[in-house]
Amino acid sequence: YKNMNKTNILGVIGARSGSKSIPHKNIRPLLGKPLMCWIIEAARRSPYVNRVILSTDLPEYAKIGRRYGAETPFLRPLEFAQDTSTDIDYLTHAVLWLEKHEKWIPDIILRLPPTTPLCKTESINACIELLLNDPEATAARTIATASKHPYKLWKIENEYLLPFVPKKITGLAEPSASARQFYNMDVYAHIDVIAVRRDTLMNDGLLTGPRVRYHKIDKREAIDIDTKNDFLLAEMILKSKLQS
Repeated sequence: YKNMNKTNILGVIGARSGSKSIPHKNIRPLLGKPLMCWIIEAARRSPYVNRVILSTDLPEYAKIGRRYGAETPFLRPLEFAQDTSTDIDYLTHAVLWLEKHEKWIPDIILRLPPTTPLCKTESINACIELLLNDPEATAARTIATASKHPYKLWKIENEYLLPFVPKKITGLAEPSASARQFYNMDVYAHIDVIAVRRDTLMNDGLLTGPRVRYHKIDKREAIDIDTKNDFLLAEMILKSKLQS
């Protein structure tokens, strides 16, 4: 296994077969390459990552993952491949499986979603470096500026719209009509990579913990594919990158 230090770093791509928005979304071709394979290749290019594991419930997905360089030492149990299954479920399963069957224990685990084909190796490296350089940090993740401030969002109660964040928190009678600059804070959305320490994941059952570092990326590259329009947008962005 390659690595630049003695820290064991495991990348896990969770790609189950069930997808309601687009059937078999994770292996749908994007510029001729199965969607999940973009982030497999990005992780494999990192000099820090020892192992890149594909956690999937289908042998067909496993075969495709191996073709692009992922390890598939197990198939994910169906109990962890449901609509209601969480990231913690399949990440914990992967860690326990490797410890039990191979006596291999990671220090840092990367959660690498198959639906973020724009994820760069640089982002993966940056999240890892944040943990390597800050022993107090429990996790690190990539973030991008959120497209909407939460103060401007709405919820529906009894057929009426109400501010999503109530006045007792915002202090504003009508936050939706206020200029963004008035809020005196930037807000961010998470996208693609999460790096988490083993103790935080396995002992605390968390992907964050109390001390979360961050790596900012351009929100124009913060895409998480869920619809056919997302595929078209990702294809357009990737084509422009390849041509530049």
